[in-house]
Amino acid sequence: MKRNLGRRDFLKLAGMASAGVLFPSFFRLLEPVVPAAAGGKNVLVVVFDAFSAYHISLHGYGRKTTPNIDKLAERAVVYHNHFASANFSTPGTASLLTGVLPWKHRAMNLYETVDASYLNRNIFSAFDDYYRIAYSHNPLVTAFLDQFAPDLNDYIPLDQLLITSDGLVDKLFKHDADTATIAWSRVMKNGETGFSYSLLLWSLYNEYQKSRIGDLGSLFPLGLPAVRYDNYFTLEQAVDWLGAQVEKIPQPFLGYFHFMPPHDPYRTRQDFYNRFLNDDLKWIQKPPDIFTRSSGDMKYMQANCKRYDEFILYVDDQFKKLMDRLESSGLLQDTWVVLTSDHGELFERSIVGHGDPSLYQGVVRVPLMIFEPGRTTRTDIYSLTSAADVLPTLLYVAKAQNAAWSEGVVLPPFSKEPSDPNRKIYTMKLLEPAKGAPITNATLAQVKGNYKLIYYFGYKELNLKDHVELYDIVADPEELHDLYPSRKALGNQLLSELKAKLAEINKPYL
Repeated sequence: MKRNLGRRDFLKLAGMASAGVLFPSFFRLLEPVVPAAAGGKNVLVVVFDAFSAYHISLHGYGRKTTPNIDKLAERAVVYHNHFASANFSTPGTASLLTGVLPWKHRAMNLYETVDASYLNRNIFSAFDDYYRIAYSHNPLVTAFLDQFAPDLNDYIPLDQLLITSDGLVDKLFKHDADTATIAWSRVMKNGETGFSYSLLLWSLYNEYQKSRIGDLGSLFPLGLPAVRYDNYFTLEQAVDWLGAQVEKIPQPFLGYFHFMPPHDPYRTRQDFYNRFLNDDLKWIQKPPDIFTRSSGDMKYMQANCKRYDEFILYVDDQFKKLMDRLESSGLLQDTWVVLTSDHGELFERSIVGHGDPSLYQGVVRVPLMIFEPGRTTRTDIYSLTSAADVLPTLLYVAKAQNAAWSEGVVLPPFSKEPSDPNRKIYTMKLLEPAKGAPITNATLAQVKGNYKLIYYFGYKELNLKDHVELYDIVADPEELHDLYPSRKALGNQLLSELKAKLAEINKPYL
């Protein structure tokens, strides 16, 4: 984002102001840039949305989905049992940004932002003497970037790295983005419904979209990657822009870049299309989920899984491209690079995607790799780790400071303390509680040692009855065998621990 405005740019923006569409972010462009602190290493967090560790060949997946990341891992710290805090972007991303779990940051619903108590307790405020820059393709994530904008030197608007966008609607109706976007889509677009409220406007809009896309469409057999139906982008554009931007901004910098792939729609580039067609991946038939209403279409799940895996190839290719550019520019020697995700994806038990009440491994176990400046060897960490650990770890390694408010810990091998073998890791799906209300219906999962306990409560579909499942995720990583009926003593002990934690969390809201 430019910070020196030419005469033409100024006049253009002044004209926008008279039309009532000039926003506070413009005035931040006119403020002088405060030089970042001298010394220290840069921090670059790269998040690929809905990137499941279950589908990464580095972690044993049956398809070679990440050949480049597998090689890059030879000079990284690789975390093999890393858990997202939730199963979709809003709560999962908020935990990365605040270092606390959803039951504390309270961003639990679509487009919701974190509790006001974390306005000065987040990754951007913590790195207050760094040059801070952020971008996301995901509108759910930009809700947080809007909230934390005062702590950013460069907040890149979502539509800047889109080929076509609803950017004007987002700006005009900033506080009602979800409702306004639905209205815009119904009038202007021929989306999932197959029709538009206005055939004339849809026709004009469609021709405009085609003119913007141009020849790019031929590179993507299933259509260009998109967010909200037809806000098209390419990952190449975003990665090229990121590589160029970090080479010229002040150092040390903190960069948070949250890219949409491999989130659906799964539209990979021509190079990777049908790479896994008719391969010999073994498909495991799993027991139905308690929310499963039918046996599901196995071919549909397999087809979507293949497209998702081919989309991961695209992510893998572009991440290597980014790392190569950082290395050739010399930045990699002075930059901590983090590769992770906000949540995973499921293709099992009649579930495709994420957001369902279930918390199986595919949707909550995500990649985490930390590339330390100058590191040339690989370190594998098998202890249980959480998304809440990312912020305190980065703050510790880059600034030798603690994030006292965080529920996370400084990760090995950087921590001076040994890993706690009895540590409990939590991940959750909270069902629309108000910020000031206790949690009364949710899915909570507690992972401790080899065991994962999943606790469903308050669901109308279950007649408000509690439901508990227990898995040995070491001996049974596919979660095929629910041990709770046969190992009630162990299950009830873990359930008692989880309920005690929930009571502790709910106490301030009672």
